[in-house]
Amino acid sequence: MSTQVVLVPGFWLGAWAWDAVAPHLRDAGHEVVALTLPGLEPGADPAAATLDAQADAVAGALDSAADRRVLVVHSGAAVPGTLVLDRHPDLVDHVVFVDTAPVRDGYAMNAGFEGEALPLDAVWDEEYGQGSMRDLTDVQLATFRERAVPQPAATVRQPVALSNPARLSVPATVVCTAFPSEEYRSYAEQGASFLAGLLDHTDVTYVDLPTGHWPMWSRPRELADIIAGVAEAGAQSA
Repeated sequence: MSTQVVLVPGFWLGAWAWDAVAPHLRDAGHEVVALTLPGLEPGADPAAATLDAQADAVAGALDSAADRRVLVVHSGAAVPGTLVLDRHPDLVDHVVFVDTAPVRDGYAMNAGFEGEALPLDAVWDEEYGQGSMRDLTDVQLATFRERAVPQPAATVRQPVALSNPARLSVPATVVCTAFPSEEYRSYAEQGASFLAGLLDHTDVTYVDLPTGHWPMWSRPRELADIIAGVAEAGAQSA
């Protein structure tokens, strides 16, 4: 049975973000596709990128001929990822949310954001101060800053339009890194907008992987093992 794993990085990142994870998945026998979303190619015009274009790119990477497809989204990629679940639930057999969660209809990262793009430097001190960079080496931090691409404004402020309840039954795994799974659930129940979508989904498994917000660099082997376990468990039960 062929299982395809599509890896989608979050804000500021390209396919390169998964370079330490993808080889482990390929060694486990899975077909792996790592994406650079529209607007996040080096030198891209951020004004030309939209959530719809990013969702279309993710959907286009999912192979309808594969026996199973596992979609992995990190951080802000959960927004176009949720659009894909809404529009093409038949293309996703399991979705893995890496330190993120599905969103609800009308959600926007920052509806009032102004400007053409959000550069990494605009939030670097805030992110670093909150510990999201935990367990990253100086080399990894330097590479992050050097290779980061400004996040297109439309993907920050555009609200999502969701209408298909079938997305809610796609099996999901949430990899909880920056804070524990108990807090994920608690914050969702308290109304945290970026986690509230978890309350709507009917088949969610939580896995704790204590580290910072970027486990593809800080804990790549462990993250790959979680993803491979999802892919293999589904293949065995199919």
